[in-house]
Amino acid sequence: MNGAAKGAIIGGVFLAMVGGAGYGVYALVGDGGGDDKGKGGETTAATAKGSGPVTDKEAAQTAKAFFAAWAAGDARAAAELTNNVQAAQTAVADYRAKAYVSKAVITPGAQAGTTIPFSVAAEVTYEGATKPLAYESKLTVVRGLTSGKPLVDWQPSVLHPQLQKDEKLRAGAPAAPPVKAVDRNGEELSAEKYPSLRPVLDQLRQTYGGKVGGRTGAELWIEPAAQDAPKRTLLTLVEGEPSTLKTYLDAKAQAAAEKAVAKYPESSVVAVQTGNGHILAVANNRKDGFNAAMEGRRAPGSTMKVVTAAMLIDRGKAAADQPAECTKDAVWGGRTFHNLNNFELPGANFATSFAKSCNTAFIKQIDNVDDDGALAKEAREVFGLGLNNWKTGIRSTDGEVPEAKGAEAAAEYIGQGRITMNPLNVASFTATARTGSFHQPVLVPAELDGRPIAQAARQMKPSVQQQLVRMMKLTATSGTAAQAMSAVGGSDKGAKTGSAEVDGAGSPDSWFTGYSGDVAAAAMVEAGGHGGDAAGPLVAAVLNAS
Repeated sequence: MNGAAKGAIIGGVFLAMVGGAGYGVYALVGDGGGDDKGKGGETTAATAKGSGPVTDKEAAQTAKAFFAAWAAGDARAAAELTNNVQAAQTAVADYRAKAYVSKAVITPGAQAGTTIPFSVAAEVTYEGATKPLAYESKLTVVRGLTSGKPLVDWQPSVLHPQLQKDEKLRAGAPAAPPVKAVDRNGEELSAEKYPSLRPVLDQLRQTYGGKVGGRTGAELWIEPAAQDAPKRTLLTLVEGEPSTLKTYLDAKAQAAAEKAVAKYPESSVVAVQTGNGHILAVANNRKDGFNAAMEGRRAPGSTMKVVTAAMLIDRGKAAADQPAECTKDAVWGGRTFHNLNNFELPGANFATSFAKSCNTAFIKQIDNVDDDGALAKEAREVFGLGLNNWKTGIRSTDGEVPEAKGAEAAAEYIGQGRITMNPLNVASFTATARTGSFHQPVLVPAELDGRPIAQAARQMKPSVQQQLVRMMKLTATSGTAAQAMSAVGGSDKGAKTGSAEVDGAGSPDSWFTGYSGDVAAAAMVEAGGHGGDAAGPLVAAVLNAS
C-alpha cells in the first residue's frame, strides 16, 4: 500500500480507508459481521448524545461509521447508526444475501451540510455470473428524536437511488422471460431509445412474458411494493431469450411524443387511431416515473366540454347554430362561475361559445337539462367513460364522471368537480367525437390473452357527431386552439383546450386535445397554465408525426 492509504483486516473482510475519505470492501459474501473491532470507536464517537441541529462534524462522523459498517457487511452495526433500525438492518443484510452483491467500494463525495453524497462501485454475482454495478446516492444525518444521537435518516434510496418506499433489491432468475416489444411495423421499442416507455415495457413483460415464449436469464431488479406492479430491471447478469411482442405503437409517433414531453416537466401525451382505438404513442416526463398518461386521475378542465356539448345536443338543449348566452359569470347551486378574465360574448351561438371556451354558456344550460345524471350517462353510454372495464393490455384507468347535483353538477359541465381523466381518456373521447363510435383504446392485440374489450351502449347520433366536428374545427381554426393547431397541416383537424384549477397549485393544469385525419391526441402538463400554451404544442407535435 502507498503512504496515502492504510488498511485493516476486519472479520475476514478487507476495509480500505484512502486518505480518510474512501471506504471499500472486497468479498462481501465472506464473514463480514459479528466483529466490532475497528468500528466501535467510530460508532461511539459518531453517535454521542447531543442536542440542537446536527453539526457538519457529527454528520461526517456518522456517515463515516455507517459506510464502514455497510462496507464490512455488518447489517446490525449499520442499522444502529440510522433512525429506522429494523428497516435498515433488513435492507443492508439483503444487499448481500438477496441482491447478491459480492463486492463493493463505497466512496463519499463532497459533504454539503448534513448531506453526504457517495458513489458505489459494486459487483453482483449469481450462480457464477458476475457483472459490475455502479451508481451514486446520498444520505442525510438527522438528530434522533428520542436518543439525541446523530443518525442516518434511513430511506431505501440510501441503498440505491431508484429504491422507493417498501421496495427491495433482488437478484436471481426473474419469473417472466424478457420480451422484445415491437411497434406496428416491427421496429423494436427499447427503453434506451424511448425512455418514457420503460414502465410500459416493464408491465408488458410482466403480463405477457410468460405467454409469448422466451427463456429467463439472471438479473438484478427492484422488487416493487405493490404486488401487481412490475419488477424494474437494473442489471442483466445472464441474457435471457426474449420473445417478440407486437404492439400497436408507432415508432415515429412515439419518438415525437418523447421529444415533445421532454420540453415540459410533469407532462404526458397519448395518441390513438380514431377508427379502432389503437394506441400509437404514450409518453411521460415525470420525476416519479408514473404513467400519468394512462393511469392519471385529474380534472380535465374545458376539454370535457366535448362530452358536455354532445350531451346537450343529444338531448336537444343546444345546437351549433343556436344562441348560447355567454355572460361574464353565472350562478348555479349558490356558486358563481366565471369565464377566464371575465370575458363575455354578446349574441354568440353555441359553436362560438364552444370555440372560445365560454364556461357560462354551458352552465346556463343546466336548468334546461333537468337531469342530474345526464352528463354521466352520456359519458358512459356514448363515450365508454366511467365503465371501469377498459383492458388496454397494461394498467390504465378509464375516467370518472360521477353523477352530481347543484354546484357540483355545474362544475362537472366544465370539467371540474369530481371528474377525473388522463390523456388516454381525453384522446379516446376526442376519437369518439371524430368518428361517432367508441373504440376502447388498446396497446396490444386482445387475441394475445383473450381479454374482453369494453363496448359503449350506443353510437353517437350522426347529427350530434357532425355538429361536434364542426365546433372542434372552429376551435382549431379561430378559437382557443388556433395558435397550437396552426402547426398541424391539412384541413381535417379539430381541437379543444382546457385548464383545470387544482387546490394549492399556483397555476392550473394545462390540457389540450385534438385530431388530424384519423389520429387523435391529448396532453396534460401539471401546473402548465392555459391549455394552448403548454399542452397544445405537445399534441401538435404528435399529430404532425402520426
